[in-house]
Amino acid sequence: MADKEPDLSLRAGHRERLRKNFLDGKLAKYEILELLLSYAIPRRDVRPLARMLFKRFGGMYPILSASIDELCKVRGMGLNTAIFLKTIQQVMLDGYHDEAASEPQIFQRKENFDNYCRLMLGGKPIEEMHVLYLDVDRRLIEDQLHSVGSNDDAAIYPTEVVKRAVQLNACFVALIHNHPRAQTSFSNADVYVTKELIKKLEIVDIQFHDHFVVSGGVVYSMHEYGYL
Repeated sequence: MADKEPDLSLRAGHRERLRKNFLDGKLAKYEILELLLSYAIPRRDVRPLARMLFKRFGGMYPILSASIDELCKVRGMGLNTAIFLKTIQQVMLDGYHDEAASEPQIFQRKENFDNYCRLMLGGKPIEEMHVLYLDVDRRLIEDQLHSVGSNDDAAIYPTEVVKRAVQLNACFVALIHNHPRAQTSFSNADVYVTKELIKKLEIVDIQFHDHFVVSGGVVYSMHEYGYL
């Protein structure tokens, strides 16, 4: 017992320094995660866990968007702590979603939109295809998880996208998906099926905005790459 008290005292002092440095804007990224983890795990030194999470996933977006199962594979990470991190992710996603639903021209605030994409898809080990349905002012009506695929493919079903766009009275449609492998942009299949979707949308007078892919922390635009 005599050996334990100094430990607890030192830990309390370290966490107080973390809080002070956070308020002063002086924390490194892994230290911000360490501070977060200290609220979920109050009676343990969480610095090793914060470092292991960064080493395994590579950054905050991949950590927060990793699945609970993947998080729990990290030594020292329990289910409650994994749920704590996923709750933070959901709060942030809800904030971005509410902004996109209330602000016109959501793509004009590129940094916010890119953050939304990275937070939603940046750490996913398999591909997901999301469809954004937008009103006449490009406000978000719905972000639909359209399909879940494999580690190198997620399907687009153009007829289903058009049907849902008509139901929602959408004026614009955009696509977002992820590539689990870093530094990979659009495949030939991505480009082909996007062009097929554009043709079907034109029939019902709905415009296609863009197709985005999240890969290695980067958000790529099919328009910017000159594919559309």
